[in-house]
Amino acid sequence: MLNDKVKPPGAQSLSSQVCFFIPSFGDGGVERMLVNTARGMISLGARVDFIVNQTHAPYLEQLPESLRLIELKEDSKRSIIRKFREYLKTYKPDAVISAKGRDHRIAIAAKKVGPPETRFYFRLGTAVSARIDNRRIHPLRRWWKLRGIRRLYAQADGIIAVSEGVAEDIAQSACIPRSEITVIRNPNITPEFFQMGAEPPEHPWFENSSIPVIVGMGGLRRQKDFPTLLRAFAKLRTHRPARLVIFGEGRQHERLESLARGLGIAEDVDLPGFTRNPYSHLSCSAMFVLSSLWEGSPNVLTEAMALGTPVVATDCHSGPREILDGGRLGKLVPVGDPEALARAMQETLDRPWSTNDLKAATAEYTMEKSAGRYLDTMGIDIRNANSHIQR
Repeated sequence: MLNDKVKPPGAQSLSSQVCFFIPSFGDGGVERMLVNTARGMISLGARVDFIVNQTHAPYLEQLPESLRLIELKEDSKRSIIRKFREYLKTYKPDAVISAKGRDHRIAIAAKKVGPPETRFYFRLGTAVSARIDNRRIHPLRRWWKLRGIRRLYAQADGIIAVSEGVAEDIAQSACIPRSEITVIRNPNITPEFFQMGAEPPEHPWFENSSIPVIVGMGGLRRQKDFPTLLRAFAKLRTHRPARLVIFGEGRQHERLESLARGLGIAEDVDLPGFTRNPYSHLSCSAMFVLSSLWEGSPNVLTEAMALGTPVVATDCHSGPREILDGGRLGKLVPVGDPEALARAMQETLDRPWSTNDLKAATAEYTMEKSAGRYLDTMGIDIRNANSHIQR
């Protein structure tokens, strides 16, 4: 049986309009954006279900009580497909959104025997080809992976990308006409966003404004290329006092600490792990630096700009160039180039970007605007959201 963790009044007699199907729900930026999108849809009046495998995960506590949160509690792919088919038969959602490769495949497997009126949408948060290429796999295996992606994506009723770069990439990689892919900006800016940004930061380095604090943020993994950021910071430190805080957790923590010691900058670098409120630190920092090898639409870059914080980013595929308007709103540097990154950081500290220009550039990244675009794209009529007529 399905395990409904939240049962709003009359929920069992109501079909849903939108189902977020994320059994692989974890603790990353994808999950945070999906929670924000669901919140936005609820605020606009839509009926929303949220399906995960386990409810003990970050961000889920932010979901409104009116949302139906369903826990699968299954280990095998076959069991998850069976339970999802049961859900589709019971609640007959108008649209299903999945956001990760394994979840896409399970959703399509269930779609084959699900209600014919339910439409299935894939949300893409990163450039598929860049992710594959950076894994340095054999060309034959790369071809095989792209072939599988093309076959899978052809079965979706719609594709939603978080940036123009991601849309162009999947159009080419999966042989999908670009006109059939919709770009919807991430819902980074929530109602509590600026309030959280105004809170005092917890990290003690932000209390001393005489020494600029630079922030990096993200999972401590290869994609974020924090070694290049550390090397660039070491070069910057030869010219001026500064400190670097990298928020995030991951397998590379010890490696990065060792590199900082080897570069002689350990006293000015801190890797404190997870922070409850990243926005309070971003708003007080001298600069945010994105050093990634690849991205889709980097959330922290957008959030730093929304808070008026100057930014520097690698010109990776894709996202930063689009968000920074080709470099008009922040320095773009080649991927993996600590010399160029150090110069850009130095120049940005010397001549910061206009706070007003940075904030204005993020106007499309609000929770309600993003959620509204999703509903429009999927043809969801929220005027009927409160109908208690079972289809």
